[in-house]
Amino acid sequence: MIQIKGLKKSFGTKEVLKGIDLEIKEGLTTVIFGLSGGGKSTIIKHIVGLLKADSGSIIFNGVDIAKADDKQIFKVRNEIGYLFQSGALFDSMNIFENIAFPLRERFDLPESEIKKRVNESLEMVALSPDSVGRLFPDELSGGMRKRAGLARTIVARPKVMLYDEPTTGLDPITSDEISKMIIHLQNELKTTSILISHDIKEAFKCGDEFA
Repeated sequence: MIQIKGLKKSFGTKEVLKGIDLEIKEGLTTVIFGLSGGGKSTIIKHIVGLLKADSGSIIFNGVDIAKADDKQIFKVRNEIGYLFQSGALFDSMNIFENIAFPLRERFDLPESEIKKRVNESLEMVALSPDSVGRLFPDELSGGMRKRAGLARTIVARPKVMLYDEPTTGLDPITSDEISKMIIHLQNELKTTSILISHDIKEAFKCGDEFA
């Protein structure tokens, strides 16, 4: 599904990725496990073209993302969902508009279809479209914000899901709920997933493969 070979990245004099080789298998959840600051998040930022590799290749759907131009990167991002560690919701938009944002930006869809997809995505993460959709991010708990971010990640029905430390900052009960939700969505949507984690319990609960 995704082949990473010889991926290297330095920031100034600090070498963060030292020739990474990694195969992401279709339909499975691969957990990239390790301590904070070890370059795990840097790997998935390369997969979506947020960072440019110093050397190496990242092959997805026949495209080498490490050498892709902006047009190719845009097409790749249409097939990849990325749940940022912070959730990355826009404070100035209510939850409905936050989740609708990628649909409005990337696709030419009628408003009725956008509403349908947003409501379906909210329901898939156990949030009420009628009550939660009208609220703003600062009106939600940490767990609800994470679920809203997850709804925005799945709304375009991506083939690949990237989760960057999805339970960081959450209490144990909420962390367990998010982990179960990730497993449920993996089974429901039949996606290929990459999960970044330093939590060994979360890693073994969600993962099929480990790196």
